[in-house]
Amino acid sequence: MRESETGETWLGDSDGPMGDAGAFMSSELRVDRADLPGHIRQLDGPRNLIAIVGASGAGKSRLAAELCAALNAGAPGSAAVLAMDGFHLDNATLDARGLRPRKGAPETFDVAGLHAQILALKHAEHDLPVPVFDRATDTVIPAAEVIPGRARFVLVEGNYLLLTRPGWRDLFPLFDLSVRIAVPEATLRERLMHRWRDLSDAEARRRVEENDLPNGRLLRQEGRAADLLLA
Repeated sequence: MRESETGETWLGDSDGPMGDAGAFMSSELRVDRADLPGHIRQLDGPRNLIAIVGASGAGKSRLAAELCAALNAGAPGSAAVLAMDGFHLDNATLDARGLRPRKGAPETFDVAGLHAQILALKHAEHDLPVPVFDRATDTVIPAAEVIPGRARFVLVEGNYLLLTRPGWRDLFPLFDLSVRIAVPEATLRERLMHRWRDLSDAEARRRVEENDLPNGRLLRQEGRAADLLLA
C-alpha cells in the first residue's frame, strides 16, 4: 500500500485486488479546476470519453456541468454528460435483494448496462438516448436525455468508474482521460448531511455514516488512480 500526497491510500503494486493488471498508476497529475477544459481539448479523435470520479458529495455533477459548459462555449455541441446515477437498479429490485439501505453502493447499480451504454457511446456517430436518475422521485427515467452524435467529448461522472471490482474494472479501458476529485471526509460529511436535510437527523446520519462515507472509502481502497487530480 502507498499513501498519496493527499493522505489517501492507493494499491501499492501493479495488480488490483481481483488480479486486475495495471490497477495502480504511480502518480496523479494535480491540476487547477480552470485548466481542466484545456487538458480535455488536447484529446484527439471524433469521440473522447472522460471519467470524472469521486465520493458522494465531492461535486462530480457540478464539475461535469461546468466542464460541459466551458467546452461548448468554445465549440457548441462538442460536449455532453452521462451520469452513472442513471444506472441505479430500481427500488423494487433492491427491495427484493435486501439492498435498499445500501442504495448507492457498487452492488446497487446495473454495471453491465452502464458498460454497454459507454461502449455504445464510444463508437456511436448518431444521437443516443441515455437514462437519467431523478433524485426527487428516487427513480431512473429511461431515455430522458440524448448524447448528440456530434459531441467530441462525453463527460461520464460517477463514483465507481475506476473501481477494480469485477464488472466495474471493464469500464477503465473505455476512457481516454480520467479526473478524480479529492475532498476531505469532514467536508463530505457536511455536504451529505445537507443533502439529506429533509430526513430526520438520525436517518440522515445513518445514511451518511453507514452508507455514503463507507462507499467513499471504498474508492481509496479498491480504486485506480486517475490521470488528473483535482484537490
